[in-house]
Amino acid sequence: MPAADEYSFTRYLSAKKAIDDRSLNSQVRQSLARAVSTMRPAGPLRVLEIGAGIGTMVERVIEWGLFGQGVYTAIDSESKNIAEATSRVPSWARAQGYSVKIEANGQIRITAPGKDLLVRLQVADVFEFTAHVSEKGQSDVLIANAFLDLIDVRSSLSDILSPLAAGGLFYFTITFDGATIFQPEIDPDLDAKIEALYHETMDRRIVGSKPSGDSRAGRHFFEQIRGIGAEILDAGSSDWLVFAGPNGYPDDEAYFLHFIIHTVGSALRGTPDLDPERFSAWLQQRHAQVDQGTLVYIAHQLDFLGRVP
Repeated sequence: MPAADEYSFTRYLSAKKAIDDRSLNSQVRQSLARAVSTMRPAGPLRVLEIGAGIGTMVERVIEWGLFGQGVYTAIDSESKNIAEATSRVPSWARAQGYSVKIEANGQIRITAPGKDLLVRLQVADVFEFTAHVSEKGQSDVLIANAFLDLIDVRSSLSDILSPLAAGGLFYFTITFDGATIFQPEIDPDLDAKIEALYHETMDRRIVGSKPSGDSRAGRHFFEQIRGIGAEILDAGSSDWLVFAGPNGYPDDEAYFLHFIIHTVGSALRGTPDLDPERFSAWLQQRHAQVDQGTLVYIAHQLDFLGRVP
């Protein structure tokens, strides 16, 4: 188990990539590819990703062959994430055999036969970014991965979608939807209580004096998107499932699990409804299960593909 001061969010995001890769809904991804293939923009396809983290979705869409010629703008509010993406994405692309050129303004041009993708990585708050008049209606595709459950979608959806041009596509993935499951059970009543209280912290989260979370963001999205006149073209589950095989947890997934347990512990520390000694023992046992290779972790999530009017 890592020490409390050894938890790194960028390492967590890196460890999460393989988990997201196998969890993303293939049917929704294929629907996205078909929808993109029918788009006829006047120039290069304009893609905007919000909450881009360390650039793993940039890598992913290149791997999928999703965009030929395009401009991919990826924003994240955390400078550490963008700094990591700035070094990570070119290294990854070169390792995959692409030609990479770092242009004078820091933009990354990734090319191969039939492919020319200009990647712009930018530190920016999504709401400040979308508030600029110059950004409204300037994107053909909007992507957000593991993001919608971190904001108040009900009050923010129109702002989030405002960068999309008429008829533009949105692809929102790994949207949490109300289930955090740790197995094996330690104490069924305590397990259920911790899950419920953890979800409550999402629902009560305040960032910058504004509500910023929803533990049932996935199911709520259907009604919210219809409420602004947009349509869902496809949707499907993208549950995380992490368990140890014969050789233990693959890649860095044990660290991912320790980070999730640490996150639950941080969120619920000092909660009056939890006995601190029982909760501390619960956390220690969950960490020990990871070290022993016995912990199974499941989180229920949904992917969405849609179009604005």
